Amino acid sequence: MMIFLDEIQKEHDDEKSLRALNKIKNYITEKKYGLIWEEHSEKVDEMLKCNIPIFREVENNKIVNNEKDPFNFLLEGDNLHSLYLLEKTHREKIDVIYIDPPYNTGKKDFIYNDNYIDSDDGFRHSKWLSFMNRRLLISKRLLKEDGIIAISIDENEIGQLKILCDEIFGEKNRLSTHHIQVRYSNKSLNEDNDWQPVMEYVLIYAKNKDDFIANKPFESYDLSKFKYEIKELTEGETVEIDNRKVTIFKDEEWEINEIDGHIDGLKETWASGSLIRQSGTAAEFMAKHLIKRKEIDGLNVLYKIHGMGTEGDGLGYRYVSGPKRANAIRGKFYTGVPIFRREELEKGVSNKTRPISNYLDYSADFGNIRHEGGIPFNSGKKPIKMIKEIINYHKRKDIVVLDFFAGSGSTGHAVEQLNAETGGSRKYILCTNNENQICEKITYKRLGNIQKELPHNLKYYKTDFIPKTNKEEESIKEQMLETIKTLIELENHIEIDNTNNIIINDEELLRDYLNNALDGINIYITSDIMLSQEEKAIADRKNIKLIEIPEYYYSSELRE
Repeated sequence: MMIFLDEIQKEHDDEKSLRALNKIKNYITEKKYGLIWEEHSEKVDEMLKCNIPIFREVENNKIVNNEKDPFNFLLEGDNLHSLYLLEKTHREKIDVIYIDPPYNTGKKDFIYNDNYIDSDDGFRHSKWLSFMNRRLLISKRLLKEDGIIAISIDENEIGQLKILCDEIFGEKNRLSTHHIQVRYSNKSLNEDNDWQPVMEYVLIYAKNKDDFIANKPFESYDLSKFKYEIKELTEGETVEIDNRKVTIFKDEEWEINEIDGHIDGLKETWASGSLIRQSGTAAEFMAKHLIKRKEIDGLNVLYKIHGMGTEGDGLGYRYVSGPKRANAIRGKFYTGVPIFRREELEKGVSNKTRPISNYLDYSADFGNIRHEGGIPFNSGKKPIKMIKEIINYHKRKDIVVLDFFAGSGSTGHAVEQLNAETGGSRKYILCTNNENQICEKITYKRLGNIQKELPHNLKYYKTDFIPKTNKEEESIKEQMLETIKTLIELENHIEIDNTNNIIINDEELLRDYLNNALDGINIYITSDIMLSQEEKAIADRKNIKLIEIPEYYYSSELRE
């Protein structure tokens, strides 16, 4: 390609052509590995050139079950529009993002600028990558340092998506590629197809792998294996082997008894395989020095190796039993309950974790998915059991969960069910467009359907725009102040109810209000209000929080 461009350059040496050719060369050579695709602008980008994005609340769709509880949010509109505004309210405040984007199968599952992208579109993959790239770049900025993002995908775009996410989040921050069985292998989708896909995938990345600590599955520490008790029947013979003090108890000078598993019992382990290659262990010591002593000490010998196990179980020695048969080459060693486990058990509980598997079989759940949420939405719907599993990888129970491809609302359902099961206070933010009235008739309806079983508060916002060039008398700043209430509510997961949460943008009004206000309320004030010492004192005395409305809500727009 470079040689070809050099040849063209010889024929076109005018300044305009040279600039264009050099630009092409730079574009080709600047990236050595990764994805290269043609960027495609979206309608929302064009709209933002002349308009300021805002939210407007649909008051009639508000659901309040308990005024003291925080609010969850359903945002209707282009998710890129919603993400732009979430970057103002939730930058580095989201704990878990789960998304189920269009798989770009070429079968009318992906709409780009109001048009379905089919398999014949030559720019099908680049449009999808451009679409995803914008949204994932913002999602990274929304995540906390210990936050994670999980993305459902199938084989159509997993290769491209993995490379894209490696670039955005960093390959070292990839936590797992989950393999999800979504249907039984004996269930045929299409008899004309020679291949039967049964797997989908979930790519999981951390914002910063070093800061994220996974909530791994666990079980109570099992003492049943600590079921042996060794008795020394004589003083034995003490010798030095490889600079270690070892007491030898020959056959009939010791006995071993099996007891009920106990905190003071010993666990039996065969000294073999990789264990004998672990430096400084009883297994290695046995393999190197004790097995060959059967000609000297005889069979069924107990060796007490002093000065070993001090940091592990704290016993200060390790029992090792030699071979019982002349042709045997293996023995056993005995260990006590580790010190840290003993301390935990003495306090009442000790749990043993295990790694998170990257294979999950949800074929039965996918098969019964039409029953979930009480809404008729089968295409692309994900089981709440699967989403709960992913959300629960985060240890905290008070996290904020975002899904900006909300579809049927499964993520909101999963959050509330997980709260009910674990006593949590997680909150959700869902974003979806209203194509075919999906937000109104599917997502919102589902969140309403579950209220009896899982009551929670919900606000419904729609995306809108304010023209940057305003010919009317009302200024842009005044219009934005009218809608700033939605951003305050969204950022703080509250309702501006003019009782417990109030907005004041006038100094005199604030002074009058403070004297008559209830104790313990929140007052949000604009940055141009100057607080007097007297006002601060009244607020302190009445435990009133005076919170300045962040300028970052619309400061960049006002500067334009």
